[in-house]
Amino acid sequence: MLLFMAVIAAIGGWWLSQQRLMAKPWLEQGTLSEFPGTGASLLPPARIGLGVFLAVVGALFALLISAYFIRMDIVAPGTVDRARMPAPELLWLSTGVLILSSVALQWAWVEIRREPARDVRGDLVAAAVFAIGFVASQLLAWQQLAQAGYFLASSPGNAFFYLLTGAHGLHVLGGLVALGRSTARVWRGAPVAQMRQGIELCAIYWHFLLLVWLVLFCLVMGWADDLVDICRALIA
Repeated sequence: MLLFMAVIAAIGGWWLSQQRLMAKPWLEQGTLSEFPGTGASLLPPARIGLGVFLAVVGALFALLISAYFIRMDIVAPGTVDRARMPAPELLWLSTGVLILSSVALQWAWVEIRREPARDVRGDLVAAAVFAIGFVASQLLAWQQLAQAGYFLASSPGNAFFYLLTGAHGLHVLGGLVALGRSTARVWRGAPVAQMRQGIELCAIYWHFLLLVWLVLFCLVMGWADDLVDICRALIA
């Protein structure tokens, strides 16, 4: 959580440094166009809105992960509640297809920015298919765990596994809605200039979801424990 807040503070500090906070407009002379940085923001409002949304989603997952470690720490060692749920092998498949989905969207973004723009319908369809495959593999992993007796209410570790992966899956489904709209507009022959921003925002969102999933993947595989111990030692 502290690491996430440090990243947000660094981004916020960089943005504030670009706003000419130390300027003294009552002492400056000349037309407004002669002073850089005094006009409207160069970033599109949609990109700013997506950045704010991603910051909120990132804070949500950071809090959930922090709550997971805090909850597991108060469980007595050696008890059933402290036992870690085995990670299904399907999680490797989920990671692979989500990476392919992100790569396909990145390629679509690169192709549509070229002059002249390339046809990106195949890239968008591939990204959507891989994303649907990710959701399907997650549901199959849940089914395997339930058949093995690892239910939601069995232990805190089980509950957090379903909570974290479920929350991430819901965000993937939300991204699929936006991706589906962009794909439908491309198939209807929408002008390239109107589609560049939509595909760019989808690609940024997908890269963010991939980053979050990699963090969750390391968490459920047990690889994050050593990093947490190092962070606690530094804080102490």
